[in-house]
Amino acid sequence: MVLPIDTAARSALSTMCRQCARSSSSAKQTAAARLAARPMRSIHTSTSSATTARPAKKSLSIPKSTQQQPKLARSSSSSAPAAPAFSFQGSEAQAGTPSKRVLAEDNLFHSYTQSPIPEIRQRAAFMRQQAYCPCPDHRATRLSESGQPLRQSTTAAADSQQLPPKHVDFECPDCGVPVYCSKEHWMADYEAHLEVCDTLRQINEDDHDLRSGRVFPEFDYAGPQLEEAMVNMTNWDTFLYTRSFKAINSDRSMRQATRILTYPVTVGSILHELSPYSLREDSRLTPEGLKSFSALRYTLHPPKSGGGTEVKNLRLEAPPVRVFILGARAESSLPRDAWTQLAHLFPRSSLHLVFIGPEAMANRDNEFPLPERTASNPYGAIVERPWHNMKISTIVDYYHNIHKTGYFYPYDPYFDCFVLFHPGLGHPASSHEWAETVPMLLETKAPIIVTGYTQYDMERDIEWVNKTAAGEFDLLLKPGENLFRSLRWDMNDMDPQDITCGNWGVWAFRGKRYETTRKDVD
Repeated sequence: MVLPIDTAARSALSTMCRQCARSSSSAKQTAAARLAARPMRSIHTSTSSATTARPAKKSLSIPKSTQQQPKLARSSSSSAPAAPAFSFQGSEAQAGTPSKRVLAEDNLFHSYTQSPIPEIRQRAAFMRQQAYCPCPDHRATRLSESGQPLRQSTTAAADSQQLPPKHVDFECPDCGVPVYCSKEHWMADYEAHLEVCDTLRQINEDDHDLRSGRVFPEFDYAGPQLEEAMVNMTNWDTFLYTRSFKAINSDRSMRQATRILTYPVTVGSILHELSPYSLREDSRLTPEGLKSFSALRYTLHPPKSGGGTEVKNLRLEAPPVRVFILGARAESSLPRDAWTQLAHLFPRSSLHLVFIGPEAMANRDNEFPLPERTASNPYGAIVERPWHNMKISTIVDYYHNIHKTGYFYPYDPYFDCFVLFHPGLGHPASSHEWAETVPMLLETKAPIIVTGYTQYDMERDIEWVNKTAAGEFDLLLKPGENLFRSLRWDMNDMDPQDITCGNWGVWAFRGKRYETTRKDVD
C-alpha cells in the first residue's frame, strides 16, 4: 500500500536529487509499507531460506486423496506368497505439506542394513531373522517358491556332513541385499548368485527411489479418452502413448508406474474390443474364449444411443458390468484414480468393481471400523464412486459365504467376470481356501481371469485346477506371459533368491457349457 504525498512534500522533493528524494519518500512510507507487506515478505523470506538451507520439499502429483507416496511392502507370512500391499505414507501429503527429498537421483544404491530409510533397515532385519543361506553346503529347510530344484553340495559327501541351516547375515557388495550367512559362502556360491545379482540391485535402487521423496510425475494418470482416439494395446509404450499419458523417459519411472497400472490394465487388455489377445496363430485366445469375451465386449462397447441430459433425450441403459476381484489384497488399496483408468477404457458403459476377501481392507487402517452389517448392507460393504460410470464395493468376507446366500444372483456371462490376482490356487498353504470357491465359480459360467507371479506359480495353479475340476472347465486364454505385467521386480523377504513380478502371467477359464440337441421321438 502506498500513502499519498501532500503538495508541500512534492515541491520539496522536486529540489532534491533523485537518490535523496527516493530515500525521503521511502522513509515516510515505511510504517504503512511494512504493515502491508509483512505477511508476503515473511513467507517469501522463509521460502528462500529453506531453499538455500536444504533441498525444497516436494509432494507427489497424484490428485485428491491419492496425493500420497505408494510404499510396497511384502507380507511377513510364511504361507502363501501374498501380493505386496500398497500403503500410503503420509499424513503430510494428505495435509498438503510437501515431503522432504531424502535421496538424490544418483544416490539410490545403499546396502539394506546401512540404508538411510528406516523402513528398508527394518526389512533387512526381518530378512536376517527369516531368510536362510542358499549355499548348498547347508541342509535345506524350505522348498523354493521359484520351483527351482534344490542344489546339492559338491563338498559334502553325505547329508550327515552338511552344515545346519543358518540365517543370512552377509550383504553382497554388488546388490546390497543380505543373501548369505558369511562371506566365504558368498564367494563359494558366487556363480549362482550372479544369476540374480543384477536384478536384486535393481530392486534395491527401486525401493530407495520409491522412498526418496522425489516428485513422481508417472503417478499423474491420464484423463478420459477421446472418442476419436483409439487405444493401442500392443505393449506398455503404445498404450501409454495412445492414452495421452505424460512421457516417461526413465526406465525406473516406467517400472514404478507399471507396478500399479498392471492391475487395471491387465483386466482392460483382455476385455477390450481392441485386445491384443485374439484367434491368430501367435495369440492365445481359444474359440471358447472368443465366445465368452465377445459377450462381455458387446456389453462394454454399446452403440451410441443418441441420449442426452434432457428428459426427452433419456435412453435406457444396460446394467453395470460387474468385475468380481476375489481374494483381494494389494489391489484393493490401490489409488482410486488408477482403477479409474479401467473406466476410461469403457466410457459408454458402467462398471462395478467388487473386492471380496478377508484381506480386502488390508493397509486401509484409516477407514476402520467397518460399517455395521444391516438389512440394506448385509456384508458391511464400503461403497465408493471414483468416477461417474464406476462404482467400487469392498467386502471383507470369503466369496463362498456370499455365494451361498445368493446375494449377487443371478450371474450373467454378458455382465459378470471374475478376476483372481495371484490367488495361489495350487500353493499348499492356500489351496484349501479355494477348494470350496472354485466349483461355485464354475457354476456361474462367467469368465475367470487368473494371474501368477512367475511361470512356476501359474503352472502350479493350472495343475491344481486340472486336478480338482477335471473335465468341468473350458480354457479361454492359454497360459503365458502377460503383455501388461509389472516391469518392476519384487523380492521375497523369506527367500531373497525368489524374484517375482506382479501379474507376470495370465490365463482364463470358465465352467464348461454343455450344448444339448433335441431328438424327435416318433
